[in-house]
Formats: sequence, structure tokens, C-alpha cells
Amino acid sequence: MPPSCCGHLSQYTHHHLIVFLLTFFSYVLLHSSRKTFSNVKVSISAQWTPSFQNQSSPAFSPAETWMDNRLFDDEKQATLFLGLLDSIFLFSYAVGLYLSGVIGDRVNLRYVLCVGLCGSAAVEFAFGTLTEWLHIYNVYLYCGLWILNGLLQSAVWPCVVAVMGNWFGKTGRGFIFGLWSACASVGNILGAFLASSVLQYGYEYAFLVTSVVQFAGGVVVFFGLLTSPKEVGEFKSQLNPFTVPPSWSYSVRCSGLSLECETDLSPVETESDSNRPLICDDEDELEAYDRHCQSVHQPEERPEDSPRPIGFLQAFCLPGVIPYSLSYACLKLVNYSFFFWLPFYLSNNFSWKEEEADRLSVWYDVGGIVGGTLQGLVSDFMGKRTPVLALSLVLAMAALVGYSHSPNDKVVNSALLAVTGFFIGGPSNMISSAISADLGRQEALRGSQEALATVTGIVDGTGSIGAAAGQYMVSLIKSRLSWMSVFYFFIAMTGCSILFISPLIHKEVRSMWTDRRALRRQL
Repeated sequence: MPPSCCGHLSQYTHHHLIVFLLTFFSYVLLHSSRKTFSNVKVSISAQWTPSFQNQSSPAFSPAETWMDNRLFDDEKQATLFLGLLDSIFLFSYAVGLYLSGVIGDRVNLRYVLCVGLCGSAAVEFAFGTLTEWLHIYNVYLYCGLWILNGLLQSAVWPCVVAVMGNWFGKTGRGFIFGLWSACASVGNILGAFLASSVLQYGYEYAFLVTSVVQFAGGVVVFFGLLTSPKEVGEFKSQLNPFTVPPSWSYSVRCSGLSLECETDLSPVETESDSNRPLICDDEDELEAYDRHCQSVHQPEERPEDSPRPIGFLQAFCLPGVIPYSLSYACLKLVNYSFFFWLPFYLSNNFSWKEEEADRLSVWYDVGGIVGGTLQGLVSDFMGKRTPVLALSLVLAMAALVGYSHSPNDKVVNSALLAVTGFFIGGPSNMISSAISADLGRQEALRGSQEALATVTGIVDGTGSIGAAAGQYMVSLIKSRLSWMSVFYFFIAMTGCSILFISPLIHKEVRSMWTDRRALRRQL
């Protein structure tokens, strides 16, 4: 861990720990429920077609279901529709991200976050469980529910990144956000195990378990999350008589003199404030109180209680936002293709049981967890993130070539999956968390810091547009060509993600070289 990180860790309070855990598990639960759909695609495809291919799940009766509803004539049509559902979800998710980011900077983040968690859980329950229990099979209903699900889920990520950005300053952000951004991968792992554990009873129970757990998590977040250190100060002012609320001014008489001291205790929040202890001792507060009484303060211009939110177009034009957004569009296409299609690929290409494919797919997420944490740590040491990102993406292209030639061996496949996840999932986590937080709190935002959720929504929303286009492309390429062609497509998209940030790579490498030459001159 960088020395700067160690120096600041001692200044974190239990509030920081609670915020870290609540936001972390919020997205863990969201991703675990989202992962359910990709984990049960084989079972759903069998249920929607006349051929009974999933012998491991005797609870299904696809022949009778197909005769009653006649959804799809064969597996190829069902696969294309599953890819279409993925694209519909991601397109609505992308549109929602642009909106929810702006809303998150203007409405209490806790409210937006809880609406997203609980609303999405209800929709997923209706999509996967209620329709099966009531034997309602309709492609238009599925599409409508999945559009609504994408809009609701889009409210979560900008909010949790904004909350983390409010509490944790830039020092050590690469390591902290790299560790925290493992929430998506942990959610994938949890979702895979939850789905595989109940899949034998029917795919509707996989949706039931994950949606109920997610809804309960949304309730906990609503009652337990503090979105910024300001809320701790407001709560403390209600309990401690020596603390004056920031919006008040007060008058006192000192030593019997008719001399009034008027002051404004509204703190000016800086980026380092979120790394300072949030609760002071009472003696410190009394000393501050006495110092105000011993001198006469002239009325000063009162700063605004809260900075104005930045406009959407203004946020879009901030330095670095467009290159990283386009790069993330290509990278998220690859990352989410693994997310949505990996269990299906393992089951379809190697003829492994669906439960085994679900469990094996978690190695990709394990690699992403380690990759995001270590790459964030290295970027903290270097003081630059783009060179670390570029090197990882170059190695990701090599990893994709290696995994595309994986033999029908579970041990070898798991190892190659972990390596691929390290070099693809790691950079994806870094762009969506640490880099988005850096972009939302850069120097160009002085005087208007309420842009973190908006910038995060723009970066992740643009990424989701790319991912949405990619999911239907994956199903189309697979049905028309082969899985090998799909991997060639992934390699090309990874190369494009490097191309979009190439100006930033050149700028930061040149800056590192200039700094090193200046240091040598001083020595």
C-alpha cells in the first residue's frame, strides 16, 4: 500500500467503513440479481423451445409450454431473442445512466439509490418468477419488463460512486476504489452460486432468491446510509449543544462587554475534508467557541450552502470525459459479453452441465477482483492511471487469444479465465470507479463540485451503449459464424479501447518523463 494511503487510513472513521460496506454490498446485490439471467439462459432457452435439452432440470416441461405459447421454433431463435433482451436491457440502462447521474446530483442520493434497488428487485421477481408461476409467456411483456429493469438499475452505480467520492479523497483513491469496485465481481460470484444452488427446482427460484435478497438490501441502505460527511455534521449538531448548525449565525456577550461576535460556522468543504476525522472532541469545540468570543469578526460573504450541480453538456465536455467514455464503450462491450454469455458459452461449446458452467465462470470475476485492486494500487504509486490501463489492455488482447484456444479441460479453462478477467475486468473496474471519480472531481470543477454522479453516469452510460450493441452482435456472430469469430470481435474492440485513450496515454507518459528529468536535475 502506498505510504500516502497508510498515512490517511488512520484518519478514517467508522462512518467511512459503514459507507464502504453499504455501497459495496448495494452493488453486490444488484449484480448478483443481474447475473441470474445469464446463469439460467440454457434453462430459459429449453423452456421456450420444443426440444427438451436441459435434462438436469426435470421440473421443466418445455414441450407442453411450447405447445401452449409457441415462443420459438428452435434454440437459434431463442438465443437471438436472449441476445436481444441483453441489448434492450443495456440500451435502457445507458439512457437511465445519463438521467440518473443528473438526478443524483440534485436529489438525495440515498433516495435514488433505494428506488433503484427495490424497484429493480420487484421487476426481476415479476420477470423471472411471477410469469413462470402464472404461466404467462409473452415476448412483449419480457421486453417491457427488461426495459423498466434497465432504467431502475441505472440509478444505482452513479449514486454509489458519488457517495464514495464524497467520503474518500483523491489520495489513495486508486487502491480504495480498486478494492471497492470488486463489488461487481463479488456480485457475479454470489449470483452464480445462488442461481446454481436452486436451479434444480426451476429457473424461477433463482430469480426469487436474488430479488428478495436485493429488496432487503435496499431497505437496509435506506435506513443506514449517510451520503456525505455533511450529514454526520448535521446529525451531530442536533445532539451536541456546543455545535451550531452550518446555516445559523449567533451572537454572544463576552466578559460583560456589549460587544457582539457574529460568525458563520459553515465549513468550506475541500477534497481533503473527507479524509479528516469527522467528529471532534468537545474540548476542541469549546476552544473554537472561545476564540470567536475573544475577537470581533467583520461580517464576511457567506459561501453557498452547497455547490451548484454542473450541467450535463458541461460535464460531457470536461477534459478526459469523452476519450474515457468511448474507450469504456469498447471495453464494457467485451466485459459484459463475458458477463452475459460466459456460462452459456461454457455449456454450449464444451457440453458442460449448466450448474458446472455457472460455478466455473466465477474465475473470470476472481481475476477481475485481483486485477482492479492491484492495478489501482500501481496507479497510486505512479500517480498516473492511463499508462497502467493501456498496458493491461495490451495484455488483455493476448489473454483473449489464449482463452479462445482453451482445451476442454476445466482446470486449464479456469486458469485462462482468471488471467483474462485480470486484464479485462481490472481496467473496466478502474475506469468505472476510480477514473470516473477523478474526472468528477478535477481542477476544472472548482466552484461547482456537484458533478460526480453526472460524470459517472456519462462514462458508464456511454459504456453501456457500446455493451448493448455488442450483446446482439455476439448472438448474431455466433449464430452466423462461430465462437472463434466472437473472440476475434472481442480482440478488435479491446484494440479500439486503447486507440480512444491514446492521446491521454501520450500526454501522461510525456508528463512522467518530464517529471523524471526534472528530478534528475535536482539530484
